[in-house]
Amino acid sequence: MTKILITGASSGIGQALALKCAQAGWHVIACGRDASKLAELDKIALISILAFDVTNPQECQQALAQIKPDIVVLNAGTCEYVDIDDWDPELFRRVFDANFFGVVNCLSALLPNLSQGSTLAIVDSLARLLPFTRSQAYGASKAAVHYLTKSLQTDLNSRGVQVKSISPGFVKTPLTDKNDFSMPDCISAEQAAEHIFEGLRSSRTSIYFPWRFAFIIRLLSCLPDGAQQWLCQRMKNQ
Repeated sequence: MTKILITGASSGIGQALALKCAQAGWHVIACGRDASKLAELDKIALISILAFDVTNPQECQQALAQIKPDIVVLNAGTCEYVDIDDWDPELFRRVFDANFFGVVNCLSALLPNLSQGSTLAIVDSLARLLPFTRSQAYGASKAAVHYLTKSLQTDLNSRGVQVKSISPGFVKTPLTDKNDFSMPDCISAEQAAEHIFEGLRSSRTSIYFPWRFAFIIRLLSCLPDGAQQWLCQRMKNQ
């Protein structure tokens, strides 16, 4: 039976993916900070829960060091938007602690247990591809996560570990429910979970979705810097 570990499983994409994998007959280890938010998943056959904070290295080590999953999906993260007139370094630290160092902390415990045939999938975001307004902290953290993932592909290849990057567009979750702007091609968490599940079962090392939005953003990211800036300025002013 395939054993998959998913961080950020208490809500949103992580929760939907945990349910999808359990329905497919996989053994799911659903991870999150708050055991009470994981309680509903704990009632479902084939799902077990682990409560720890990915921003705490000691908790990650204690929770994960003895686990040997076939597939790891590092999905936990957060988003905060920057007020350029009220620059807050602590905001950047919070976002990077969850989005980037949360991945690093989990990897510290999990990497020794990944071997031939294992899959490591790390969630970044299509937001990393363009200089969107107020996204300095979130976009930078996800760009860092993406670079980390691609570099891990290089170094884990000889060990036989398949490394995949997961780059979602807009997905309706408790996190995006806070957004006060238009979210084109926004999909449900269940649809996102379907895309990820199929991507995990495929040979693809880069998973983008939804397809149309991802194609457009990736195409726009190939434009010269000046054109990207013009486009994002137009979006900001709308």
